[in-house]
Amino acid sequence: MKASMGIFDKTVRILVAATIAVLYFTNQISGTVAILLFVRVASFIIKNFINFSVLYYPFGISTEKQN
Repeated sequence: MKASMGIFDKTVRILVAATIAVLYFTNQISGTVAILLFVRVASFIIKNFINFSVLYYPFGISTEKQN
C-alpha cells in the first residue's frame, strides 16, 4: 500500500475521534449512535496508523506531501 494521507488529514481525523470520545464520556451520545460513531472512530485511528485511506485509492487522491 502506498501512503496517501498527509499531516493535515491525519490531524483532522484525530480531532474528530477525540471529539466523539469526549461526547461519549460526557454522556452527550449513547446507544446505537455511540456504537456507530465508535466504529467510525476506530476506522479513523486504524487508517492513521497505516497511513492509507481506502476511499482515496480508487480516485488517485493523495494528501501526503510529495518530496
